[in-house]
Amino acid sequence: GEDIKPFTPEKTKEIVMSLQQPAVFCNMAGDWPALHWNVKYLSAVLEGRTIQFRLGLKTVDLGENEFETSCSYVEATLEEFLAWSCGQPSCLSGPFSCYDYSKYCAYADYKYIARVFEDKPEIFQDVRWSDFGFPGRSGKESTLWIGSEGATTPCHLDSYGCNLVLQVQGRKRWHLFPPGDTSFLYPTRIPYEESSIFSKVNIANPDLKRFPKFRNSTAHVVTLSPGQVLLVPRHWWHYVESIDPVTVSINSWIELDADHEARVEEAITRMLVCAIKSAENPSDGDLWLNPTEVEATSHEINLQYLNKAVSAYLKCQETNVSGQARSSSTGAEWRTNALCKRKRREVGCDPEGCTLLTQECDFPTPKAEELQEIPFGPHLIQVLPQSHKTVVLGAVAVECDGRDLLHENEGEHFGKLHCKRKSLLMSNDCETAAHQMDSDCSPCTPQTALSTNDLLDCLVNPRVISLVAQLLLERTKV
Repeated sequence: GEDIKPFTPEKTKEIVMSLQQPAVFCNMAGDWPALHWNVKYLSAVLEGRTIQFRLGLKTVDLGENEFETSCSYVEATLEEFLAWSCGQPSCLSGPFSCYDYSKYCAYADYKYIARVFEDKPEIFQDVRWSDFGFPGRSGKESTLWIGSEGATTPCHLDSYGCNLVLQVQGRKRWHLFPPGDTSFLYPTRIPYEESSIFSKVNIANPDLKRFPKFRNSTAHVVTLSPGQVLLVPRHWWHYVESIDPVTVSINSWIELDADHEARVEEAITRMLVCAIKSAENPSDGDLWLNPTEVEATSHEINLQYLNKAVSAYLKCQETNVSGQARSSSTGAEWRTNALCKRKRREVGCDPEGCTLLTQECDFPTPKAEELQEIPFGPHLIQVLPQSHKTVVLGAVAVECDGRDLLHENEGEHFGKLHCKRKSLLMSNDCETAAHQMDSDCSPCTPQTALSTNDLLDCLVNPRVISLVAQLLLERTKV
């Protein structure tokens, strides 16, 4: 008989666009052909085509965060990857031959399906985001992730949209932190990647001496199994680890009201980071640009992006001025049909013809209070705060306890760095210095010199950039 889903597309979209906490959808994608996309099947479809894998160590020392800039990269077929992950002898002479599977993990991440399968467009229809209320959105607007056991995505938040993730093969464990925990996660823009704000903290092995405020964070942990779809709400931090020998997942970023203002902030950040880091001596060897970024764009190009972002924000604001009243509590922004994260680089568009920042708005999205009741239950499972106990709900293992969530505004105060009893030198980590000065004003170990990265960590801190964007937008209203 016909497969009956627990939620209609309209109801599912309402949940996705309104829910402000992570949740897992069950029984919504059971009939998707994409659930057959295991590595063996994809290998046959690609017919020997190679893709890039990054390789990192499975075990990283205390406090050290293994960003993509410190990884190795190989071009390999999925057949070679599968053989390596299964420990087959044929790998002794292949592209993975230098990497012991017991010590290394491999990840083919952020692979745009539209590019990987550009000669097989019919496969795009295997992914059916229309069931979630987004007609016309398929694999063409999605990204493919293929990893081995131990492969991880560094803890970060996405500047744009919310995220829907379908697990296809194997399991992944997601560690999610609310937006209010941002200051506890020590945000940084080095390595720089457009629309990704990284955490300095190694979530798997945190150095609490260096990052003491991390102990105040609240992790929401869930293990995602094949067939389930995770909703990652806007600005939720996430650290992801593959816990089975081979994992495959598919995601799509959904545009939100707030993206217009976020793109202004990203344009400001890009201009500052590129200008300051490009002025350094290239021989210093600081790998500040993430490998996923093609190049450090020029000041002129970045200025064009900024102007387009501001223009798009103002145009969308004007379009919606007669619509729903702006909310003073949320600073509600306006819906944009902007392309998803990283799309600008993937499609190679330029400032003159780029539609990234100039899309029309159409309708405001529903707010959380407009939902009479969030339909949590066996088909929609909320991801709760972590504890030492694991409660199995349906097919999802959710680690939770009764610990209260931290308020979203906790840790958000951006006070002056001062000490009443004695003056202090700024430490090499500005966040650590702030913590030490605010807590007991005990002296920090003096540093001989501050680096460019120290300055950038403060200059392009998300809170600072948000203030700069607001001041810049106010100028356009004069």
